[in-house]
Amino acid sequence: MAKIVKMPKLGLTMTEGTIVKWNKKEGEAVAAGEVLLEVATDKLTNEVQVDESGVVRKIFVQEDETVECLKPIAIIAAADEDISALLKEADQGSEDAAVADTAEIAAAEKTEEPANVKPDGRVIAAPAAKKLALEKGIDISLVAGTGPNGRIVSKDVEDYIENETKRMKVSPVAAKIAEELKVNVNEIGKEGRVMKADVLGYANKGVAAPAARAEETVKLSQMRKTIASHMSSSWTTSPRVTFNIPVDTTAMQELRSKVNPILKEQGIKISFNHILMKVCAKLLMEIPAINASLSGDMLTLHPSANIGLAVSLNEGLVVPNVKNCDAKSLSEIAVETDKLVAAARDNKLTMDEMTGGTFTITNLGAYGITSFSPIINQPELAILGVNAIVDTPVVVDGQIVIKPMMNLSLTADHRIVDGVLAARFLQSLTEYLENPCMLLI
Repeated sequence: MAKIVKMPKLGLTMTEGTIVKWNKKEGEAVAAGEVLLEVATDKLTNEVQVDESGVVRKIFVQEDETVECLKPIAIIAAADEDISALLKEADQGSEDAAVADTAEIAAAEKTEEPANVKPDGRVIAAPAAKKLALEKGIDISLVAGTGPNGRIVSKDVEDYIENETKRMKVSPVAAKIAEELKVNVNEIGKEGRVMKADVLGYANKGVAAPAARAEETVKLSQMRKTIASHMSSSWTTSPRVTFNIPVDTTAMQELRSKVNPILKEQGIKISFNHILMKVCAKLLMEIPAINASLSGDMLTLHPSANIGLAVSLNEGLVVPNVKNCDAKSLSEIAVETDKLVAAARDNKLTMDEMTGGTFTITNLGAYGITSFSPIINQPELAILGVNAIVDTPVVVDGQIVIKPMMNLSLTADHRIVDGVLAARFLQSLTEYLENPCMLLI
């Protein structure tokens, strides 16, 4: 039975998805349970399976294109099945609600305005065409529509961009000077836009000026778009303050040197991140106002500490979190964290592993950073920045000694976590890290 495949809504916050890969082409058969395509949403890539067998008769959205959730992306049907009704339904499903009223379109056609402009100045264009024009910085009202009733479609925008690109290969100033100097700009032979200097150089020396490096426009990946959106939201949501405190890591290093040989046979290696996760989880249970989230005038105190660890990927950061850190041993935290990091780098994280965090740790120590102000991972109330360990002269019992010191940077949402509360958290954190045997008490 023929059916329309729609962009799935894979989470409550998902509004659009990007087609990463089609595993089947038009005309190819697909079996029930088989992966038809891969969709990027937020910071995850998800495989989408089909629940019925058939043939991919039509693909509406190509790879690297983004479309809103529940919009048609393909049609699956039997090889000889009539899909004309579904094609019409899919086309209607992608129509802009603003052009649904045919009376308005008819009225617009009677005016002296172009067919793709309504009397009130609004442009009649498909959502995909509007999106493409916005991305490319094109005034869509300048584009001639070739669709029904003069409606602008994506191809119209693409043709406009292509024509503009050809026209813009010579700057207006360069074109004027070339005309005055009787220079044929086609003989300059420059790749990219011909500028004033190129014309003058050719006219004076008979050769083109060295080609300048052209600007490059790169479309943001779905992950980077999500990061940009989340960071902007966090920046405007939380009045934040970052608190810094130095920590002597001598005891942490001694702890690692003693436990890692014991755990080596089990394939477990304790890192500073694991120790920090364990200690932070314990403190979050002691200071519940930090292990919380704020929505309106309601503060939710979470019963367990789900500690997220920022993992760097080529396209940005992801923050998988270890659930119930407060109830897990140091070795359990290490094992689960390493699995999450591996899954993140293999792009195999699940939505559950990416959501539900109550506190985040981000470590820039490997890059030599000694202090920074991390941005809160909403809807959490705080994030801990971990810096480089630096051998530093400190005074101990009146004597100057060298200690492996590390700054910790806590950014907190000042709506709930005021200065005293943040300072108490950092003070206790320092005590535990400099005396990790306290974890046994």
